[in-house]
Amino acid sequence: MGTFTYTQSAVYSLFMLVRETVIAYLLFKLTKLEQGGHVQRKIACLWKEPRAPEGYETAVSLHGHTNCSKESLHFIADFADKFGLLRWFLSLKERKAMRDSSIRFDFDRAYWTPPLTPNAAYELEFDQINEKLALNGIVSLTDHDNIQAALSLRVHQDEAAVPISIEWSVPYGGDELHIGLHNLPAGDAPAIVARMNEYTGDPREYILREILAELNARPDVLIVLNHPLWDIAGAGSDLHCEAVNSFMGKLGQHIHAFELGGLRSWEENRAVYDLAAEWNVAVIGGGDRHGCEPSACLNLTHAASFPEFISEVRTHKRTNVLFMPQYARPLWERMLQVVLDATAHQPHNPAGAHWDARTFHPDPKGNLRPLSELWRRRLRSSK
Repeated sequence: MGTFTYTQSAVYSLFMLVRETVIAYLLFKLTKLEQGGHVQRKIACLWKEPRAPEGYETAVSLHGHTNCSKESLHFIADFADKFGLLRWFLSLKERKAMRDSSIRFDFDRAYWTPPLTPNAAYELEFDQINEKLALNGIVSLTDHDNIQAALSLRVHQDEAAVPISIEWSVPYGGDELHIGLHNLPAGDAPAIVARMNEYTGDPREYILREILAELNARPDVLIVLNHPLWDIAGAGSDLHCEAVNSFMGKLGQHIHAFELGGLRSWEENRAVYDLAAEWNVAVIGGGDRHGCEPSACLNLTHAASFPEFISEVRTHKRTNVLFMPQYARPLWERMLQVVLDATAHQPHNPAGAHWDARTFHPDPKGNLRPLSELWRRRLRSSK
């Protein structure tokens, strides 16, 4: 039995070594400095280049989520369809929902909130930069369609250290694109977000153009097309690619970078890298962190402040993306960990200790309510 266990461990270790080497090789093909059309981009893998952070002053963490985000369960169902273990895990939860409430899970309308509070998310990213890289840290959290996290952090933190940022859900061309907007002006941010959400509810292209043009005119704002090749709305790959190309053709002058995602596969990130070259835009690292694992993709910079970093990207189109060691782990394993983080018991979470208090689902009348309320109601009615 001991020999079998040792063999299993050796095979798994060999598999992980080969995987890390393949990923590093494919990304290393991008590590040389490229200057086509004045775009300068460099990519490194920390597990292969442990000295990559040397010479830099700061690391920037972009695109992290907090419990202020409303996260659709659609993408979890999509991943579960691809990975059997995730599908099995979710089927357990679905069967429990049917037993306790007689309500079948609607992944399209239901949503959950990530486990970390704004302060916990900020500290998680900041600590990784300080402890793993020994650099100064800049953290820009981007919840979906709201800026509550930044506003709450700025009550207790230095306002200059907490940018007001957001991930905007943008209906476009029969699809949905996600745009990361970083460092919104504090005085105008609420009004800007209200107008953005007005467009989302009633999408008219001229409003989208006006919003992006206004933000692009502000030199301290960074506009990023997040995970541009992820068909997050399930529109179909052809329609999604058509929407991205149409968007870039009409509004691409307002986009400063494409995102290489810490929770996207290396195949997809390589395709994004090539697409960015076609459109002559920079690439930038974004973690898209939803659980308790810190961002797997950071940005190295000589800048001492966020506006200086933004200037590097916008004015000089110069970026230095660093993939952290957790990126080399299998994607299915990391996605499963996100699900486990989201469903873990969290006694200090203000939204509720149990996962079903942090997951919202339509009741029989279509109103969104915590699953815990739906289940309690069913249990009371059965007595």
